[in-house]
Amino acid sequence: MTTRPGTPNVPNSQFEPRSQLLSRDEVDRAMRRMAHEVIERNADESEIVVLGLQVGGVVLAERLAADIAAIGALAVQVGRLDVAYFRDDHDRRPLLGATATTIPVDLTDRTVLLVDDVLYTGRTIRAALNALAEWGRPRAIQLAVLVDRGHRELPIRADFVGKNLPTAQHEAIVATVDGVWIGEEAGS
Repeated sequence: MTTRPGTPNVPNSQFEPRSQLLSRDEVDRAMRRMAHEVIERNADESEIVVLGLQVGGVVLAERLAADIAAIGALAVQVGRLDVAYFRDDHDRRPLLGATATTIPVDLTDRTVLLVDDVLYTGRTIRAALNALAEWGRPRAIQLAVLVDRGHRELPIRADFVGKNLPTAQHEAIVATVDGVWIGEEAGS
């Protein structure tokens, strides 16, 4: 898929951007601020495990972990979690195949920081919580998202939010380390 300069490259997507909401610099500032917030909240924790949700949260998790490490306060392990088989909406979102889950350490008695790109209905996070149950019993689970767009269907709230961007139901958001765009899914 080829994109115009200044538009997001979203593999396997029919996203048509309308406008850019956050630049790369604004995303950088939001990620650094979230890293500071994570450190403040977890100052007494001996170790935190950062898990990016496939696919949108993986690069953001790696970036957030790097920012946390650069600030220098916590030992950070980074992994990725695929929640495809734990979702409850396979009839609306066809299963495209699982990707690798990589959990670097035993999660028992550790603080797990789930990272995703956009928090919307809360169903992906519910699936992530179910998936985590297969990997141990963490002491605590926290959630960091680059964008919270509202419209929750489940009682889920992020602990760390880069930016709250209220949207209409028909709009779509693409959030990456390169920026955040609002637009429409083609055919909507």
